[in-house]
Amino acid sequence: MAPMSNKATHPPDTPLYPIREVSRLTGVNSVTLRAWERRYGLIRPQRTPKGHRLYAQDDIARIERILQWLNRGVPVSQVADLLDQPETVETPTADSGDWASQQQLLKTTIEAIDLPKLEALYHESLALYPLSIAINELWQPVILALEAKWADRPDDLVRRTFEAFFRSQVGIRLHYANQATRGPLILLSAMPDDPGPLWVLMCALLASEQGYRVQMFDHSLALDDLPQAVTRLHSSMVLFSSGQREDDDYISHALPQAAEALNVPIGVCGEVARLRENDLRDGPVNMLGDDLPQAIARLRPLLRESGIL
Repeated sequence: MAPMSNKATHPPDTPLYPIREVSRLTGVNSVTLRAWERRYGLIRPQRTPKGHRLYAQDDIARIERILQWLNRGVPVSQVADLLDQPETVETPTADSGDWASQQQLLKTTIEAIDLPKLEALYHESLALYPLSIAINELWQPVILALEAKWADRPDDLVRRTFEAFFRSQVGIRLHYANQATRGPLILLSAMPDDPGPLWVLMCALLASEQGYRVQMFDHSLALDDLPQAVTRLHSSMVLFSSGQREDDDYISHALPQAAEALNVPIGVCGEVARLRENDLRDGPVNMLGDDLPQAIARLRPLLRESGIL
C-alpha cells in the first residue's frame, strides 16, 4: 500500500506547518507535542517522506483544545476522552484525584531520596505538560506541602538532597537557555528568611522559558549590593521570591527603600507575596503574587511600563 500523501488528506492549498512553527503558534514545546503524540495519541500529524512532522490547522485547533482542558485541571491521561465532547461538558471530578496521586508519588519519591526515579518524574512532568501547568499542578503544591511538613519536623537530609537535585536540573536548563536568547536579564534572588532555593528555582524555570536570561542567586543578595549587581550584570529587573513571611523590618522598610533607590523595577513573588500583600501593596515594590506562572507573565508589561522594553 502506498504511503498516504499530504494531498490525499488535505486540499492542495491547505497550509501545513512544521513542528517548530506549531510550537511558536501554540506555546507548546516540541518535546511535549511529540510526547502527546507518542504516549497518548492526542495528535496525529502527517509526515514528510523523510519523517518530519507536518501539522494542519485542524491539528493546531486540537492542540488548543488540549491546552484548554489542561488549564481546567484535567491531567493529560484523561484528555483523550474529552477532546470530542462539547465544550460545555463539565470538568470530570476525577481530575483532582489524579493530580493528587501524582503529587503523592512525587512527594514520596523526594522523601525516599530516590534520585533516579525523581529525575524520571522531573523530565516526564516537563515533557507531558506545559511548564506553567507542571509548576501549578505538581511542583508548587508538593513544595508547599513539604515545606509545611519540614517546618514542624525538619529533615535536612531530604531537603538538601532535593535542593541539590533541583538546582542541578534547573542550572543545566539555564546554562543553555541563557546562551540561546538575547532577552532581558532578570536578577533573581531568594529572600533572607527562606531556608532554601526551591521557590527561586521554580521562578528561574518559568522566566527562562519565557525568553528571559536569568542570573540566579539561591541565597539572599544583600540589598546594599543591588545597585552594583544591576549595573555590573546589566540586569533589567530584580525579582525576589520566598516561601516565608520574611522579617517585618525587611518587608516594611529595607525592601521599599532599596526599590526607591534602584533604577530598575523590583518584583516579589511566591508565598511571601500572598502573606505580605497588604504590607507592600501601595509602595515601590511590585507585588506579583503567589501564582508563579502568572507572576512571571506580569514581568513583560512591567518592563514595558518601566520603559525597559
